[in-house]
Amino acid sequence: MFAISLGDDGAELRPLEIWQAQEFLDHMDRARELVDPWIPFASFATDLDSARELLRRYAEKQATDTGRIYGIWLEGTLVGGVLFRIFDAESGNCEIGCWLEPAGQGRGLITRASRKLIDWAVYERGMHRVEWDASAANTASIAVAERLGMTRDGVLRENYLYRGERHDSEIWSVLAREWRARKD
Repeated sequence: MFAISLGDDGAELRPLEIWQAQEFLDHMDRARELVDPWIPFASFATDLDSARELLRRYAEKQATDTGRIYGIWLEGTLVGGVLFRIFDAESGNCEIGCWLEPAGQGRGLITRASRKLIDWAVYERGMHRVEWDASAANTASIAVAERLGMTRDGVLRENYLYRGERHDSEIWSVLAREWRARKD
């Protein structure tokens, strides 16, 4: 297994694998209250079997080159993660998602980890467009998209049904040429 340093604070980005289902479930239990208002991600891992299944689905996505999932560890504890929810190498488009538990907040972990994913997608895989999809009410997620230098493409009005309510989604993106220009 590999670990990529996210800075001098002991934060690391590592693959999340099926054998880590219990650690992932424990983390989801800590993250659930922060994640649940925005996305159903935490509700997909409510016991060991469902945690294992979620990680298995992402292992299959990785095997078919259609997605990947990574954890963020802070001083040895899983506190969040980032993923390629969608990864379409043929079209050159992908979508990044993220989540975090309270112990990881306010440290820039999601921004730093997302930069690593975008770098890999653009420089290693030749992706053309990286998207960020967030609830219009999720100001923390939108702030990350802004810090990443993404452009707000628009709002999909009431496109997302979650817990019986319709929510607006904001779509943000960065194109490979824009990402490279920021790095140069």
